[in-house]
Amino acid sequence: MIPPPANAAITAVVRDHWGRILAALVKTFGDFALAEDALQDAALAAMRTWGDTPPAAPDAWLITTAKRRALDRLRRDQTLARKTPEIAYFLQHQQPDPAKEEPIPDQRLEMLFTCCHSALDEKTQIALTLRTLGGLTAEEIADAFLDKPATMAQRLSRARTKIRVAGIPYAVPDAQALPARLSAVMRVIYLIYTQGHAARAGEALIRRGLTREAIRLAKTLVLLVPDAPEPAGLLALLWLSDARSSGRTDAGGRMVPLEAQDRSMWDHAQIAKADRVLKSALMRKGIGPYQLQAAISALHAQSPTWDATDWPQIAALYALLLQVEPSPVVALNHAVAVSYAQSAAAGLALLTPLAEPLAQYSHYHAAKADVLLRDGQHIAAADCFQIAINLTENDVVRDFLRAKAVRLRPH
Repeated sequence: MIPPPANAAITAVVRDHWGRILAALVKTFGDFALAEDALQDAALAAMRTWGDTPPAAPDAWLITTAKRRALDRLRRDQTLARKTPEIAYFLQHQQPDPAKEEPIPDQRLEMLFTCCHSALDEKTQIALTLRTLGGLTAEEIADAFLDKPATMAQRLSRARTKIRVAGIPYAVPDAQALPARLSAVMRVIYLIYTQGHAARAGEALIRRGLTREAIRLAKTLVLLVPDAPEPAGLLALLWLSDARSSGRTDAGGRMVPLEAQDRSMWDHAQIAKADRVLKSALMRKGIGPYQLQAAISALHAQSPTWDATDWPQIAALYALLLQVEPSPVVALNHAVAVSYAQSAAAGLALLTPLAEPLAQYSHYHAAKADVLLRDGQHIAAADCFQIAINLTENDVVRDFLRAKAVRLRPH
């Protein structure tokens, strides 16, 4: 793994170019492991030789150095070279020069589709995307999942092997398969963001490294498929959510609910930027779930106060989202919106059928507790808070729920 350099800016430069360079190397050599090892070698060389100042074209330096390292490895394994005519030709004719600036084809879209292929399980898709497109180390990814680094390294290694053995194509799907595969890519990026935005376990509510990587991946996807409305909707959604993140915890790291947040702490410039992207996406054909979620988030972000929140509009958007993408979690959010738009009793009526499918979902019990509290059912609310506490693995959320439950119990 890349050791921390004396100048952290060099790490940022390497990571900024990692995905595009790795995608180009994989396309050139047709081997994930070889490409990643060669780029890793180039990154280590950069740490040793750049000093405090990266070259004028760091991406060109990295890719040409990585190609040279890959060629060195291939020359040591002439059997592989002989078995692969394309590699043999490359060995014979290509002599990369790290001092020479050469254009790097942007093949990150192909890499995204490969990492998010349905043959890989969800956790592997996320981990491989973070590694190959984000440049995160196995240690950083393991930390996000609360796994051991060795376990995550093995998962990544198995994934690369499966891609090679199963012949998973490194290519953009044809027009017929593209929508479904694009949905898979967006789902993985969204899952990366949600893993960072509301960490399921551990001592921190937000893992900013993951939220930043997800936003960077979403921006890359919009760049690669600029005419598709849903990737733009996803980017707007992530920007809107991220813009409000500074108000989600207080100075002591304790959770602050939306109704109590200091809205002056929100990034209103980013909210405006997200709104422009969303409006542009909504003007195109094909309104999808990410655009709808972004529209809901925009209503929250643009409301000057909690009391001024347009709950009828939010409830209507959730009802539409429920038609587009029916799920118990969307139904839960719709029920909560209705409880504010109409009444707590109306919200409870919609929450009741969700008790079975969301029995192990802590957010369901916490949301139901809040609605029960507004309906005057304090003891039932306390019971629901306790169930939510028992199902919560995140320390910050657990402490927040416990404080609310304690205030409801008779002394």
